Order: sequence, then C-alpha cells, then structure tokens
Amino acid sequence: MKPHLSLAAFALMLVMLVLWPLSAAEDLRLGLIGLDTSHVIAFTQLLNETSHKDHVTGGKVVAAFKGGSPDVDSSRTRVDGYTKQLQEQFGLTIVPTIEALCQQVDAVLLESVDGRPHLEQARPVILAGKRLFIDKPLAGTLRDAIEIFRFAKEHQVPVFSSSSYRFYPGLLELKKANLGEVRSVISYGPAHQETHHPDLFWYGVHPTEALFAVMGRGCQTVVRTATPDTDVVTGIWSEGRIGTLHGIKNGATPNKVLVFGTKGVAEQKGGGDYAPLLNEIIKFFKTGVAPVTPEETLELFAFMEAADESKRQDGRPVKIADVMKRHGG
Repeated sequence: MKPHLSLAAFALMLVMLVLWPLSAAEDLRLGLIGLDTSHVIAFTQLLNETSHKDHVTGGKVVAAFKGGSPDVDSSRTRVDGYTKQLQEQFGLTIVPTIEALCQQVDAVLLESVDGRPHLEQARPVILAGKRLFIDKPLAGTLRDAIEIFRFAKEHQVPVFSSSSYRFYPGLLELKKANLGEVRSVISYGPAHQETHHPDLFWYGVHPTEALFAVMGRGCQTVVRTATPDTDVVTGIWSEGRIGTLHGIKNGATPNKVLVFGTKGVAEQKGGGDYAPLLNEIIKFFKTGVAPVTPEETLELFAFMEAADESKRQDGRPVKIADVMKRHGG
C-alpha cells in the first residue's frame, strides 16, 4: 500500500510552495522604483553582474518604474540617463506603473532620490503584499515616515529603511569593541541640504544612521547649533548618554564614529560600500525580518526633525516625544 500524505504534511507542502519564490535565491525577482539616483546603477551591478568582485547573491533586478521629480535638479537631470543605462546595460523592463511592476517581481527597492513621493509610491507595493526596502530618506517628512510604517503594519507587509553607513564593516567592528558601558558617541559626516526636505533628511541621515547604530533607541531631547558650514546636534539619551552629530555642509565630507566607554575609547576604521547593505536587504526579502526596527528608524527621523525645531527655536532643547506627537506618532 502506498503511504498517504498526512493533512499536516500537505499543508506544509503548500506553504513551502507559496514561499518558494522568496526562499530560493535565484528565483528572487527584484523591482526598482525611481531611476534618479546612482544607487540604482550600483545596486543592479552588484546584484546582476556575477563577475563583480563584490557580487551579492540571492536576487536579480528585472524591472523598474521610472519615477522622477521635475523640481529636484538631481532627479530631473539624471532620471533619463539612468533609465537608458539600465535598459541597455542590464536589459531591465521599464513598466508604466508601480502596480504593473508589482506583478512582475517578488520584492521591491524604492530608490527615488526625493523622499516626498515615497509614501504614495510605497502604498501600491504594500497593497500588493510585496516586501519593501526604502532607500534614504525614508520620507520627505516625519509624518509621512510614521504613516509608511503604520500602513505597512496595517497590511502586515514587512518594510525597512536604512543608510548603507549602518552596515559598514568598520562600524560593525567598532560596535564589538570592549569599551565597557557606552557613555557618549560622536558621529560626523556629510550634511548637504536640499530645499524640499528637512535640513538633515537629505544627507545628514547618513551620519545620523551611524550614530543610532551605536547608541540605539532612547533619545529624549535634542539641541542644535547651526552655521552655514556646520551643524552640531546633541541628543541626550536615557541614563545620561550623549550622542552628537557633527554635520559637514561644505568641503570634504569624510565620515566616522567615535565611541567613549567606561573602559576605553575607540574610533571607526575605514568606510564601506553598498554590498553589506544589499546583503541585508536580500536577507530581509527572504525572511521578512528587518535588521532595523521601525521604532528605531522613526526615532532617528524624529531626532533630525527635532534638530530643525531646535534651530527654529534658536537652539532650545526639543523633546523627541513632543516631536513624535506633533507629527502623528
């Protein structure tokens, strides 16, 4: 007599068949939204070119929605060129709508350089049930950032956002250093601004992400000192810890993190590239488990928004809780 499949085994087989496209690396088809940033070229090269020295396995970019923002120079002047390159060099299919993109892919990278359309671009992806990575900045306002995660939670679709700085090897090694209890952290890096976004959202998000990668959650108040060339934003965390962002608006823009602990002091060695971030993105697409929680991402955006509010109030301290409440959090 031939053995029969139990009901439980049959159910497990059905689940595996449903999840197979997200668990089999070679079957992971990826889509891009927004072809107006150099990230779309760099990411596609790392994912699609198997001969690349830093090739990231587990997925391939197959289709894209062009997007673009006519009132942002760095979008308007680049979107057509990047679209052409993706078509000619990598053979990507360019689709007319985000809904059409979702029909062709397993997961989506939202890459629009302009954070303002991110909420509306994320909605159809979430409604289609596709796991979503949103490149920096998560949104053009803190209120939109809060709504993205609220909408994703409502529809039970995993979403995450992060700067590549968080996963640089030098920063990961720094976090492992035996320095005792962390008392304070300084993160410095680029803070170029764009008129349609809060001051730190455009590039300041990078060193802010690195700051939170070490400090974690728990920031309570923020104070900002601003000059035409430099921003210094100091946050007081729980247990009296202090995190300082040193944003460089003009000139050379290196980035580094310094950690002051009860047993010693250490600084980040070396930078990094996009490969570690992409490895985390592929892992996230396959498992649905984000390496950064929505709560931490929203707190770091509240930190940047609070910095703007402190500037408006001539450098007075601003509470993170008040900023979150004011923006719907």
